[in-house]
Amino acid sequence: MKLQRIVGVLVAAILFMSVAVFSEAGKSEKSSPSPSGASIEAFLGRWDLTLQAPDREYPSWLELRQEAGQLKAEMVGRWGNARPLPKVELSNGRLTFISPKEEEDRPEDMVFEGALVGEHLSGTVTGPNGTSWQWTGQKAPALKRSGAPKWGKPIPLFNGKDLTGWKMDGPGTTVWKVENGNLISPGNGPELINDSKFKDFKLHVEFNCAATSNSGVYLRGRYEVQIETDSIAEPPSHHTGGVYGFLAASPELPPKPGEWQSLDITLVGRWITVVQNGQTIIDNKEIPGITGGALDSHEELPGPIYLQGSEKGHVAYRSIVITPAEK
Repeated sequence: MKLQRIVGVLVAAILFMSVAVFSEAGKSEKSSPSPSGASIEAFLGRWDLTLQAPDREYPSWLELRQEAGQLKAEMVGRWGNARPLPKVELSNGRLTFISPKEEEDRPEDMVFEGALVGEHLSGTVTGPNGTSWQWTGQKAPALKRSGAPKWGKPIPLFNGKDLTGWKMDGPGTTVWKVENGNLISPGNGPELINDSKFKDFKLHVEFNCAATSNSGVYLRGRYEVQIETDSIAEPPSHHTGGVYGFLAASPELPPKPGEWQSLDITLVGRWITVVQNGQTIIDNKEIPGITGGALDSHEELPGPIYLQGSEKGHVAYRSIVITPAEK
């Protein structure tokens, strides 16, 4: 009888210890990051990135999604358009993705590593000469309005005389000029940024693009509507009237070098309508993210109109009128 009691106590103790160990293992498994299930869900979606270089901040953009069980990534780097990345991995809560050296104009790839810190991404990326830059990411806002905007009064942004209300930003030996009442892009020069900032608006722009020339209108300083006569070999979203890298004009109108044309652009949240020469070519489409060359990646904030001057050739602008939403 005594021996049976001892055996019974030992069996009970072993069972208790087994349950405790199993319970702790279960807790550990639940708390540790995993590259599948809920942990992946927290990473998926669009992210507005900021790269902190020693001399300045670079805006960037990343979209993560799952396709057939595989993690895929699309990125807008410090310049250029949205492009798929050759490598993206999520392992034990650590995200790694690579922007190829060919896209970055560098001798080596840019390797991004990071993790979720609360609701934000944070990590490091290889900068030039082996240096390390910090980067952060926040979920891109939906920018949905609760109702239709009420439009205010039209505001001319260009007075036809000088650069009042504008500032040049960036390198270049040539500068923007006003000639015969027209604003002329320098060709491989600085950008031209308006002093005022806007959220939702309607914008009227008249332009005359010379042969083999390129410029563009940045909305809120972040989304470029392309103006060009030199991108015929590039994707349709790089052609006049397209939102660079994301949305192509449909129908695409034939180029008219040396002729005056018009763009009427309505931007509400991240939904855009573009009318070229009286014809709708983009009809209330969503802009997924920023264009390379954006002033910042803070999509939730108002921003300025800016005209691209860093590309080649010359584009003339005359009437530039914005009608902001009052509420």
